Amino acid sequence: MERRKFIKSTALFSGLAMVAPKNIIAGNTISKSFPVVRVSKEKRNFESKFIEDAIREFQKNVKDEELSWLFNNCFPNTLDTTVTFNKKNGKPHTYVITGDIDAMWLRDSSAQVWPYMAFADKDKDLKDLIAGVINTQTKYILKDPYANAFYNDPNKKGEWTSDDTDMLPGVHERKYEIDSLCYPIRLAYNYWKTTGDTSPFDAEWEKAIKTTLKVFIDQQEKNGENPYHFQRQTPKATDTRPLKGLGYPVKPVGLICSAFRPSDDATVFSFLVPSNFFAVVSLNQAAEMMEEISSDAQTANELRALSAEVKQALEDYAIVNHPKYGNIYAFEVDGYVNHLLMDDANVPSLLSLPYLDAIDKDDWVYKNTRKFVLSLDNPFFFKGKAAEGIGGPHVGIDMIWPMAITMQGLTSDNPKEIKECISMLKSTHAGTGFMHETFHKDDPNNFTRSWFAWANTLFGEFLWKTYKEQPELLV
Repeated sequence: MERRKFIKSTALFSGLAMVAPKNIIAGNTISKSFPVVRVSKEKRNFESKFIEDAIREFQKNVKDEELSWLFNNCFPNTLDTTVTFNKKNGKPHTYVITGDIDAMWLRDSSAQVWPYMAFADKDKDLKDLIAGVINTQTKYILKDPYANAFYNDPNKKGEWTSDDTDMLPGVHERKYEIDSLCYPIRLAYNYWKTTGDTSPFDAEWEKAIKTTLKVFIDQQEKNGENPYHFQRQTPKATDTRPLKGLGYPVKPVGLICSAFRPSDDATVFSFLVPSNFFAVVSLNQAAEMMEEISSDAQTANELRALSAEVKQALEDYAIVNHPKYGNIYAFEVDGYVNHLLMDDANVPSLLSLPYLDAIDKDDWVYKNTRKFVLSLDNPFFFKGKAAEGIGGPHVGIDMIWPMAITMQGLTSDNPKEIKECISMLKSTHAGTGFMHETFHKDDPNNFTRSWFAWANTLFGEFLWKTYKEQPELLV
């Protein structure tokens, strides 16, 4: 079953996901009577007083009734509907589903709780929840560092049991992606910096960092071999890998292979540039933690050395001279001379690099790249009657991702651009009160995934950031 079409049939989902559009929409105008679509208090999985206080503050000071309604629905959506928190042997553990799929992605789970990090030093329960995500991710990485998504039940066998790869029970999907190992580092590093708590970073966590390091070194393919392979019997070419599951060959130039993109689509050329940028910053963050928390200078030095090698290789191989935009970053390269010029909606993307602290937004090559990816010269940038923005192969042509519009706003310093992004997101939720995976460029009512918590929480982060920094843009 395709991820975007899976609908979890529970009372909780039916209570939050859809409001009949006929009750809200008259033509393209949304009425000013906004019904309650957020999960009722007694059915919420987790509640934070500080998040609720932030919602009340936003609603008190932002006079746009629809934006206040959207913020109330979207910002707490991960906490309301997707987290399961408990303690095992005195340690917090948090299982985070994506929304309409009962599985925990290393990437999605990190991104879903990320916007709450700003409140973690004030709210002990929220701090424990995030620590629980870190502990659960550590367990999953040690189970299989090449897997991207896992089940809460370690013995469960999922729908992808026929994939030609080394599949283990408890693994939902085994698509190797660089970002799946970077996101847990980003979450852990910023948790440490925000709270000062080092309790999640025990011997098991150290082992997970060393495992990540080994995977990344192996995936440089310097010996001409790759321990990972993946093939799936599917009509979708983006769901499998060519050449017996190994992908097209690469020249070992120091970059790290990623078999799949953060969209869970297969790469064309395995050196996925945004994810390699993400690895550079993540390896340095892991090095700092290994040195200062674990007193492991040797591993820290190895992490920094790999980071420096990848950074240099990006400078040498990831920049392409475009006849219209000048030097820009390619989306994928193979270390020979082949490259793919595009951008995808999922994060890490080329557009998102400043958001991930992977590049300065004033970097001139990034600025050129940004102009390219936000233009019709990017084959996955779509412009229609309803909105314009980046999509990708995962859902298909003419389908814009709200996540990409949100990321455009989060990485912009231009008030006009930020306001336009908010306006597009406000006008394309199809009356549901939530963000979706994608919507058609000409018709927001044609959308995928009613319950996609990452998109919801990210939009809430964007609104909160704008409220704190440029509240005048929310009127």
